[in-house]
Parts: sequence; structure tokens; C-alpha cells
Amino acid sequence: MEYFWSMNTQSLFDNTEVAFALKSDSQLERAYFLFKMISYEPMVRIGTAATNFALKANLPVEGLIRSTVFDHFCGGINEEDCLPVIDHMFTKGVSSVLDYSVEGKDKEATFDEAKDKILKIVRFADEKEAMPIVVFKPTGFGRFFLYQKKGEGKTFTEEEQEEWNRIIARFDAVCQLAKEKDVEVLIDAEESWMQDAADELCELMMRKYNVEKPIVYNTLQTYRWDRLDYLKGLHKRAKADNFKIGFKIVRGAYMEKERDRAEEKGYKSPICDNKQATDDNFNTCMKYMLDNLETISIFIGTHNEQSCYLAMELMDKLGIDKKDNNVWFGQLYGMSDHISFNLAEQGYNVAKYVPFGPVKDVMPYLIRRAEENTSVAGQTSRELNLLKQEKKRRRL
Repeated sequence: MEYFWSMNTQSLFDNTEVAFALKSDSQLERAYFLFKMISYEPMVRIGTAATNFALKANLPVEGLIRSTVFDHFCGGINEEDCLPVIDHMFTKGVSSVLDYSVEGKDKEATFDEAKDKILKIVRFADEKEAMPIVVFKPTGFGRFFLYQKKGEGKTFTEEEQEEWNRIIARFDAVCQLAKEKDVEVLIDAEESWMQDAADELCELMMRKYNVEKPIVYNTLQTYRWDRLDYLKGLHKRAKADNFKIGFKIVRGAYMEKERDRAEEKGYKSPICDNKQATDDNFNTCMKYMLDNLETISIFIGTHNEQSCYLAMELMDKLGIDKKDNNVWFGQLYGMSDHISFNLAEQGYNVAKYVPFGPVKDVMPYLIRRAEENTSVAGQTSRELNLLKQEKKRRRL
């Protein structure tokens, strides 16, 4: 699929003055330092091991983490803590999606706590124009094992069925309140071997709450080669049964784990053969959604500049208004400011995912961010070059 954006040599995202307008000189230097560290894979491995050890040993390192990597990639330790970040970005037209990034919990009490936290964020978002969207992970509301067992079609025990019913109730409580408050809900995707059950739950919520307009969004990980067929199948059911669908579209976050498990268990890998196939799949799925905007809403979650240019070109060709609420662009806080702020400056709907939570609990998320940056070819060097360019511009 070949598309060419007509803007001068695709230069929109080279504007560092717009990209880093909110960063002070010291914040610019910190960002440069962090991405420089992340660019060395051995440094990431050593830093990860040292940080994990220090936290487990209760060494007094939280202050250091907070003032460096945490403050760069996270909004704060709680919702109120994130307010300055949210308000600051909104001065440039960039909205926020608060992401409660505490991972690895598996007790009923913590699932209820996570549900209550998301309900609080929905109410919080209802009062803030800068927060039109909320997000949660399926495994934040229930055990991974249950999603996997459900997806494999195995029969639950009586206790497991009761537990699953509580998961459904948590999904429903959040989606119901979001519908009442007119706040959109993005439900993250996870590993393929639990995703069928999560997809089923997302569709259940869409049928219930997406009748007039999309409130509930599932997530499409397009490094999976089967996702276009899944998208088309759901769209067909939605048209037949008169409900709308919403999708956050991403490339994906569990590639190595997916390939390793497929090899270990002897089934065909669900991951596309190479990066080009993933890029093509992402762009094809995105085009399908933009072509069907009367029944599908899309949140384009990408740090890929070419996919953003393509989306802009398609919107222009299809006559889709930049401010059409059915189309949003999204990037992670602390990354790709050159995409987020330049898109917002052009008038598009843009939101940053803003992770938050206690420093110790958010570390798995931060470590994954660092590891992903070392593995994505060109991502870190692009960030570094832009930061260097802006530092030079400010010295002139």
C-alpha cells in the first residue's frame, strides 16, 4: 500500500520548536540524558537489575527514580499529582488519558481497588475538558488464568464462574458510568492466549453501551496477522445488530513473548513475519476504519511518523474533519512529542497516555518502556536527534 503525504518532504514532525515548547532547558537536558542512556542496551540491562535490587532491598532510591525516569515518563503518583501535567499539555491542545500503570496484581481485593480507581478517574475526567478518555487493562479487573481458560473454551468450576461474573460486573460498572458521563473507555489488549475472552467481553460492552455512539473501545494489536479478519467480523456483526464499534489501533507490546510461546508449544506464531508486514497490517486496518467512520471510531495509537502522515492524508481525501471526535491520535507521555504537539498544533485530536501510580508499583511499566525503546530500531536515535536539534536552536 503506497501513499504519499503532500506536505513538503513530510517535514511536519521536524518542527522541534513546537514539539518541545513546554520543556524547560533543564527538562530538555534530562530528556536527552535519559534517551542517551536508553540507547545503550547494556546500560538498560544493568540499570534494570540495579533498580529492581534497590527497590526489593528497600534502599532509598525512590527520590532518584522520581526525579529522573519517573517524572519523564509518568504524570505522578496519583490523579491529583497529574493535574499540573494535564493542564500544562492542554495549553497546547494535547489531551490526557490517565493510565493507572500498576501491574502484576492478582487478588480480588486489588481487582476491586483497580475498578474503583478507574471509576474515580471517569468522574475526574467528567470534570476536566482535557481528559475525554479513560483506559484500563482486562487483567487489572481479573486473573489472567480465567481469561485464558475462558478463551480456550474450558468449563469453569462454580467458584471460577462466580469470579468471572465479578469480572463482567467490573467491566460493566466502568462502562455504565462512562456512558452516563460521556467519557470514552479504551480497553487495552494483552497476550493472544487471553485475548479471545477479553474480545468477547469488549463486544458485550459495545453491544450494551455503543448504540448511539462509541463509548467502549477495544484494542487491535496489528502485529497479529489475524486482526483484520477479526475487525471485519465484528464490524459485520455491529452493522447487523445496530451498534457502533470503537478501536484503539496499535502495533503491539508482547512480540517476543508471543513468538517464544508459539515455538515452545508448537503452534503457528500469531505475529506477522516481519516489521513491514506489521506496518502494512496497521495501515490496512487503519484505512478500513477511516473508510467506515459512520460505524467505527478510531484511536490511532502510534509513534510511527509514516502511519500518522498516512492517516492525515486519508482524512483529507475522505473529507474527515480534523476535529471529528471519531478520530484521535495518541502517543505515550515522555515520547514522540514531535508527533503529538505538531499534530495538535495542526488542529487534530491528540491525547497523551499519562501513566501514574506509586513509584515502586509503576517500575515494571517503566522498565518495559526502556526495553521497548532499545528494541525499536530508530526510535531512540530519532528522539535524540530532535532533542539535539532543539538544544542547538535554543542556543542560536
